[in-house]
Formats: sequence, structure tokens, C-alpha cells
Amino acid sequence: MRIASSVTSVSWIPSEAITGPVRVPMDVGVGHYDDPPPDALGDVGAFVAADRARFANELAAWIEVDDAGTIVGAGYAGAGHVGPTSMRLLGRRLAIPGVAYPLLQAEPELHPNRARFVQTAGGRTGAPLPFPLRRPPFLRVVAPPAWTTLALTIHTDGHVAHEVVSASPFPRHWIYDHTARLAGKSGHIDFQTWAETDVGGHTPWGELSGSEALVTEVETALERELSLQLMRSGERPELRRLPTGGLLTRQGEHGTELFLLLDGVVVVEVDDQPLAELGPGSIVGERAVLEGGVRTASLRATTPLRVAVARADQLTPGSLAELASGHRREEQPG
Repeated sequence: MRIASSVTSVSWIPSEAITGPVRVPMDVGVGHYDDPPPDALGDVGAFVAADRARFANELAAWIEVDDAGTIVGAGYAGAGHVGPTSMRLLGRRLAIPGVAYPLLQAEPELHPNRARFVQTAGGRTGAPLPFPLRRPPFLRVVAPPAWTTLALTIHTDGHVAHEVVSASPFPRHWIYDHTARLAGKSGHIDFQTWAETDVGGHTPWGELSGSEALVTEVETALERELSLQLMRSGERPELRRLPTGGLLTRQGEHGTELFLLLDGVVVVEVDDQPLAELGPGSIVGERAVLEGGVRTASLRATTPLRVAVARADQLTPGSLAELASGHRREEQPG
């Protein structure tokens, strides 16, 4: 009997993710940010080829199990995908092909009741970027690489599990399970570190064996819908940044602002006890709006944090109530 499964990462550039002078081409329309990928992923190769994402790591694998429940064969069936980068120059739209790195597939780790597969995929975008250097020649024009390393474990009883072993610190990586449904997100992207560190050979194909990836749970479908509403309403939201350890809200204080987490992770603390971690895409602050303007929890940044600030009147009372009741955590942050 053959048991097959998969896990896929899709790497894309969110709005406002690039910082410093390098973002100028994005701001003037030469380059472009990406729209968020869908909740359910179809043909990943076609998705990347259409310039809807920059990279994808499609780890697909299988095991053969005999009548005694013993693994008698195992192998890979996935691929890496690198898409073109669309640019607009002198009124013309150009599609510059990306450069894929060789697919890295570890020998399957076979155990009596399971097999583990590890695959690295990535490459360089077609469009290079200028990066300032602290020493001569003081400027380098290159397309830095991006990648993910995924692991997939298939059990003889049909149970499967996946993990993100490592990933480049930029861009955003979304993880899809074997049903092609969104299952996780990279919690923090670091453009500056990516630009300064990974321009050279610091990749899984060079000196670097791995870069730890911070993966967070997926926000609710309602939060995704409201996030698009807030960011595309025509009213540019106020953006706010916090360093690691900074407080976005403090329990007991007055406040009626809502916050959309654009990048980074916060821990929810009630009476100084951590209850949950929230990542990009989460909308927080609704409890204070609904319950008299008093924060019911503290939100502390565990990574550098970037949020969009929204007013309560930008969402309907019904949306706020549904948001509060639909959050999947023990205590709703205020």
C-alpha cells in the first residue's frame, strides 16, 4: 500500500515589508508587493509562474507499506518553484525570470513505523536590488536568495506531520498542509538582516546549514477579511513599530484603538501570566471597545513588531462582536 502526503511553503512579499532606500522602486511602481495568497492553494506551480508569489517549496513524498505494516519503499515526488518578477520600466511591463537553486532532498529517514523527509528549495528573484555596503565598493546590486527547508513525516497508519526546519528571514513564508489549506505563517520577516547577511554564501547551498524559522498559527477567516478591509479602505492606516519586549497594550489601561499585526509576534498576558501567542494577520483590541474601553490583557512583543492602527468606527459593531467570539484563544486580548 502506498501512502502519499505533502507540505508546501509559498514565499511572497507583503505590503510595506521592504525598508530603507531599497523600497524606492516599490514606491514608484517599478516593482510590486504581492497580494496575500489564498486560504486554499491550487496548482502551486501555476500560482508562482503567474507572479503571485516569488518562491514555493513543494515537498511531496510517499511510503510503501507491506501487509505486515513494514515500510518497504520511500521516495520524493515534489519540486521547487521560482517565479518571474514583474517590473514596469518606461511604460513597459517586463517579466524577469527568477533563478532556481538545486533542490536539496535528504535521504529519507526510515523508522519502523514512519519515514521523515527533508527538502530545501529556493533561489533568487530575477530583479536585482541595490544594497549599501559598509566597505568598498559601498554598493552591491544583487538579488539575494530566499528559501525554506521543510520536513514531512509519514506514518504507516496514515498519520502525517510537518514542520518548517529553517527559512530565509525574508520574505513572508506561508505553509500549506497536505489538504492544500493554509496551516501556518512565518511570524517575523527581517529585510535588513536578509539583505546584509544573505547576499553572499550564507545559504543552505553555501556556508549556512539552517536559519531557525518562527512559525505562528493562522488567524481566523474573519480576521483575514477585516484585514483586507482595513488596509484597502482608501484611508492609509497609521503604522506603528515596537521593539522586542515593548508593550502594545497594558492590562487595566484605557484604550479603544484596534491593531492589525502586520509583522512580528505578541504574547497575550493576563495578570502577568502568558496565555497565547499571536502572529501576523491577527486583529487585537476589540474587547476594550466592546467592554467599556479598558484593556483586559497586556500584549508584549516577543519580536520586533509592526502594526496598523485602526479606529473602532472602521469596523461594524457586529464585526467586532463576531471577532471577539470567534478568536481561538483562551482569553481575548483587550
